[in-house]
Amino acid sequence: MLTWMAWTWPTAFVFIGIFSAMAILIILEIRYPGGQERRGILGLTTSRGDRLFISLLGSAYIFLAWLGLVGTPLWWPLGLSICGSAFCFWKV
Repeated sequence: MLTWMAWTWPTAFVFIGIFSAMAILIILEIRYPGGQERRGILGLTTSRGDRLFISLLGSAYIFLAWLGLVGTPLWWPLGLSICGSAFCFWKV
């Protein structure tokens, strides 16, 4: 049924991770409404969802730049993406 697309376990883990992050944000929004808007170092007023979106975009750019400049293995950009996402939720 889904043979038209090359579904692999790494692809499934990416989607599971994104949907899990969204589920966590939904639970946090139900328990603590308001989204904890704050003004970060970029001067933007962001909510939890905004910071997740910025983190996902940043991670995509890190992986694309790594693939274009270095190639494989992809463990280093994974670490950089996790650190960048933590920084985004902490300071942005």
